Amino acid sequence: MNPFEHAQENLQRHLAQNPYPGRGLIVGRAATDTAWVQVYWIMGRSANSRNRRFVIEGTTLRTEPVDRSLIQDPSLIIYEAMLEGDSIYLVSNGDQTRTIWHALHVGGTFEGALLTREREPDAPHYTPRISGMLDLRTRTAQIVLNILKANQANPALTDHTTWRPALPPVGLGYCLTTYMGDGTPLPAFVGDPLLMPLPGSPVEIMECYWQVLNVENRISLAVKWIPDDPPATTELFVRNRFGGE
Repeated sequence: MNPFEHAQENLQRHLAQNPYPGRGLIVGRAATDTAWVQVYWIMGRSANSRNRRFVIEGTTLRTEPVDRSLIQDPSLIIYEAMLEGDSIYLVSNGDQTRTIWHALHVGGTFEGALLTREREPDAPHYTPRISGMLDLRTRTAQIVLNILKANQANPALTDHTTWRPALPPVGLGYCLTTYMGDGTPLPAFVGDPLLMPLPGSPVEIMECYWQVLNVENRISLAVKWIPDDPPATTELFVRNRFGGE
């Protein structure tokens, strides 16, 4: 099976046929071979989780409540999901985005920043923290991915796993999600990052993933387009189920 067939199989098996992969991110190369792409989405089963939307502030993507009067616990649902600066592009499913950003701007490392963090404290699920970085500071781009999840033997402890995969072929990216599927407790993601397709323009990528995510549980989706040629700036595209675009 070639990598594009493998990516399509992953798209169908892990997303289209899966009612609840949870939050997910993808970092990869655009099909046009003129840009890099980051994708991030959120899903929700509870009223608290569904009371969210994506908001764009310049080049930053953040979450915010649709109805502030309904907020139960903002600590795990309100955060900056995408940050960038100095040719570094970050995406994550929690406030560790800011932890990584601060560490890199004082000479630290992606892995070092995440060693200071733990999986989410939402027992019994212990939702993993997933993070990705596109690093364009050097001549050859680098993609780095990380997951923090509860240790199988003792969920009070956190396993830290980082990947530095080879750059993907044009039109493909690497994906992490928080869960393998629905359940109680929710089963954490296992295995290596999954190859996923990045078809066409940012709008086409957004449409692809919006359509494959479960219609009852999808909440918001964002695509960041990172052009190769300076001084072109990044573009963010958002779709929200609640609260408008």
